[in-house]
Amino acid sequence: METFEELYHHVLEGKISTKEPLPKEYDPRHLDCLVHPEKYASVLQVKECEKCAYDKACQNSCVFDAIAADEEGKLYIDPEKCVGCEACINACESGNLTASRDVLPAMKAVRESKGRAYVLVAPAFFGQFSKKVTPGRLRTAFKALGFSGMVEVALFADILTLKEALEFNQHVQEIGDYQLTSCCCPVWIAMIRKIYHELMPHVPGAVSPMVASGRMVKRICPDAVTVFVGPCLAKKKEAREPDIADAVDYVLTFQEVQDIFQAADIRPEELQDDEKDHASTAGRLYARTGGVSQAVSEMVEQLCPGREISVVAEQANGTKECMAMIKRIQEGKTDANFFEGMGCVGGCVGGPRAILPTDEGTKYVDDYAGKAKYRTPLENPYARRVLEELGITTVEELLKADTLLTREFQSGTG
Repeated sequence: METFEELYHHVLEGKISTKEPLPKEYDPRHLDCLVHPEKYASVLQVKECEKCAYDKACQNSCVFDAIAADEEGKLYIDPEKCVGCEACINACESGNLTASRDVLPAMKAVRESKGRAYVLVAPAFFGQFSKKVTPGRLRTAFKALGFSGMVEVALFADILTLKEALEFNQHVQEIGDYQLTSCCCPVWIAMIRKIYHELMPHVPGAVSPMVASGRMVKRICPDAVTVFVGPCLAKKKEAREPDIADAVDYVLTFQEVQDIFQAADIRPEELQDDEKDHASTAGRLYARTGGVSQAVSEMVEQLCPGREISVVAEQANGTKECMAMIKRIQEGKTDANFFEGMGCVGGCVGGPRAILPTDEGTKYVDDYAGKAKYRTPLENPYARRVLEELGITTVEELLKADTLLTREFQSGTG
C-alpha cells in the first residue's frame, strides 16, 4: 500500500487523476482527505494506530484534548477540538500523523475563479522561497499560477496594531490592568478560549490580520476566491471558525506552496519583479516573537506621547511557555501589562510548516522590516487608505469599527 505522502505527490504531479478510479495500491480514504480536507481535522491520522509503542504520546501532548479513544480503545482526532498546533505530530514517533493538505480544492477554485483569486501572504513569507525571491517575484509566481494578485497581510497587521494600541489606551488605565494580544496567533487565542476562558475580558474583540485582509478583498470583490499562505497549520482551523468563515476560502502552508511551484515548474527566483511596498516595519514584525509587542508599544507612544502608564510587555514562545506566562498572570507574579503569546517558538517564523529554520527566518523578517518605507502604521498611507475605504476617518473610530475588523469571542469555544 502506497503512503499518503506518495499519493499526495503523485496527484500533484499529475501521475494520478482524481477523476479516474484510484489504483488499488492506494488508500481511498487518503484521496478523500486530499479532495475534501474540510471534512477532517488539520492533523490527519494516515495510519491506523495498533498497540501504541509510545504510551499514547500523541494524546498526552495535546493540551486541547483533541485526541480521544473510541469504544475499542483506538485513538482518533476530534475535528472540532483539533487546533492544528502539531504537537501530536511531533510526539508520534510511528509516523501515523501528518498535516492536512488543501492544495487540490484550493487550486481548483483558483482555476475556476475567472480571474478573481487573490493570495494573502503572511508576514513571515520573506526569504522562505529562497533569498533571491523578492516579494515582487513571488507576486509574479502566484500570477503564473492563476491568481489575480497578491496581498501582504502585514498591511492589515498595521491596521490591527492601531486597534490594539487604542484598546490598550482605553482599557489599561491603572496599575494592575492588562491586555492579552488578540490578533496574532490562533493557538494562543484557542488556548485562552478553551482552557483559560476566565481571561477573555482581557482580550480585545479583534480579528486576525489574515481575516481582516480576506474580508477586505471580499468587500471590494464579493465573488473573489481568497487563499491565505503562511507557515501555520492552525490557520486552517481558524479560517473555518463559523463567525469568521466569510473571510478566507483556503489556507495553504509555505510547504504546500513550494510543492505547487515544483509541480508546476515555476521558479520564482527567475521571474520578473512586480514590486509593491504597502506595509510598515510594525506590520512586518508580526512574523516573529516580540514583534506585536514592539509594534503596539511604539504605536501607543506615538498616539499618546508621555502617557503615564506605558506598555510593559511580556512574551511567551510555545504552548508550555504560554501556559507558564498565564499562570504568572493568575498568581500576580508579573508586572507586565501587555502579554503576547505565540504558539510556536520564535513566533510565526518558527511555524511547523515554515521552510527555513527559525533563526534564519527571523533574520529575513528583521531585514525586510528594516527596509520598509514607513516605520509605523500611522505613517503608512496605504493603511489610511484602507481605513478610509471602511469609512473610518480618525484612528479613534477604530474602536467602533465595523464588523470587518471585529469579532465576538465566545468563551469556551475555539
